Amino acid sequence: MSFTTIRPVLLIVCAGILAACTAIPMASTDEDSLAKRFAVRPDKARIYLYRDQSFGFAFPMTVALAGHATSRTLGQTYVVWEVEPGPYELTSYAEDTSTVRLNTEPGKAYYIWQEVKIGFWKARSELHHVDEERGRKGVIECRLGQS
Repeated sequence: MSFTTIRPVLLIVCAGILAACTAIPMASTDEDSLAKRFAVRPDKARIYLYRDQSFGFAFPMTVALAGHATSRTLGQTYVVWEVEPGPYELTSYAEDTSTVRLNTEPGKAYYIWQEVKIGFWKARSELHHVDEERGRKGVIECRLGQS
């Protein structure tokens, strides 16, 4: 196959990926930089949920905090919430649902990895509470979506 034969297919694929990037609202570069300082107010807790995989990049997934759909993710994106200390439930909606529960404490940050898996009709997800080192690394590789 020559490049001229493949070129139209590549253009369609690239256009689809670019369209998917605009499927969720993104925060400004300044907001992204500020969130990546990982500063937590002493009277609050922060929850970072990140999706650092390229697999399933273009499939948006809805994320709920405490039962309220607050954001959507794509590949290489993250969301962050500043919350009152206490118990929280995060849920990811895809072909399936995945839930993780946290009991947050003041002045601490929590990191949730949204793993994407192959589904029957569309992508599936699984949420994992990860340690700070792994969480920060994952967040740094992503861009902040609006929540």
